[in-house]
Amino acid sequence: MKTQKTILSLALIAGLSFSLIACGEKKQEDHTMGSEDHNAMSESMDNMDKGMDMSGPATKTDLIDEYLEIKTALGNNSKEEAAKAATKLAEYAKTISFDQLTDEKKSEVSSILEVIQEHSEHIAKSEMDHQIEHFEAMGKDFTDLLAIVGSDRKLYQQQCPMYNKNEGGIWLSDSEEIKNPLFAGKMKTCGAVKQVIEIG
Repeated sequence: MKTQKTILSLALIAGLSFSLIACGEKKQEDHTMGSEDHNAMSESMDNMDKGMDMSGPATKTDLIDEYLEIKTALGNNSKEEAAKAATKLAEYAKTISFDQLTDEKKSEVSSILEVIQEHSEHIAKSEMDHQIEHFEAMGKDFTDLLAIVGSDRKLYQQQCPMYNKNEGGIWLSDSEEIKNPLFAGKMKTCGAVKQVIEIG
């Protein structure tokens, strides 16, 4: 009888030990998987940060690129893409410098860039109709800016006479083809080229 109890006790101890070992291995496995998932997530976040890296001095190419991105986004009725480009444009307008200009021109450019930054910040956080209002107003400021600092590409100032209850509205494009951004994807061909901005 005592022998049977001893055997039974040993069997219980062995079974319990096996369960604890298996549980420990499972916990270790779970922890390892969690660590791998965490590493993968960290790597993904790092890649996202690299993709949005805006370090280094901004250039007028950066300004024009993001302006045109906003134009395209509004023409495609994409509030989100317009906001994304406007966020970048606001940052570029804040950090760019034109050291080669005279003090008088620097002051003038600085004032224009402040207005462009303000328009961009509104576009970044507004609904589509308000985005379009600020984009149209910013077209005039961009034209004034490029008249001073020059453009890195040929641009076309285009105008739609029907915008804002027939008061008209302007925008800049890198294509002579009319793709009107002022009606959120509608009336895309309404407009005409009013001015050509040459490289300079």
